[in-house]
Amino acid sequence: MRTAVLTDVALATPRTRRLRLALTGGPFVFRAGQAVFAGLSGADTRAPYSIASTPALGETGALELLVPADGTFGQAGLDPATVVGATLDIEGPLGRFGVPDEAADAPLLLVAGGTGISPLRSVILDRLGAAGRPRATLVYSARTPDEFAFADEFRALAADGRLILHTTVTRDDSPAGTATRMGRVDAALLGTALPAPDAVCLVCGPSGFVRSVTATLADLGVPPARIVIER
Repeated sequence: MRTAVLTDVALATPRTRRLRLALTGGPFVFRAGQAVFAGLSGADTRAPYSIASTPALGETGALELLVPADGTFGQAGLDPATVVGATLDIEGPLGRFGVPDEAADAPLLLVAGGTGISPLRSVILDRLGAAGRPRATLVYSARTPDEFAFADEFRALAADGRLILHTTVTRDDSPAGTATRMGRVDAALLGTALPAPDAVCLVCGPSGFVRSVTATLADLGVPPARIVIER
């Protein structure tokens, strides 16, 4: 277990916050896509959170997490709006989600639903730091346009030609004229976004979202071995 200090809090969306943590004990080594258990130091309960930052940041002893903005930090009873400077206990890294070693240079399709963007942001930033690898394609679904976390960052990467970005919103009452697609992630969207027949597809989001996207990718001919899921 490692100890960390909460050094910064930023509103990511109306319902989420981005937390920056500084860990004691030097570098925190992890793979893009992994998670940690986090909670107030000394508390009995910790909750799992995917790491939203690049492994390169972990080498400096820092991490970023995307957490609910509902006044609680998971089940740990921590209100991130008021406790910059709080001490947390961190366990990990944990999990096997991410790009398989043998597919490190493969075309990459990332499909995120809601806060499922957290580990996929880590994967995107990690790939950007690896010279010679093809740019990733991101399909990102949210309920409304203001619920895209890291939206400005992704749009800037897409404008620079460093990321291929497809966004879609699912709420029928989303504002008219928004610069994004309306509707759920479906075969038409995934078929357009799939960068190559041999692409590795990482899918993260609510369980129903993951099941639907996985089934649609299979219908499009993506082999099961090329689909990696996280819930």
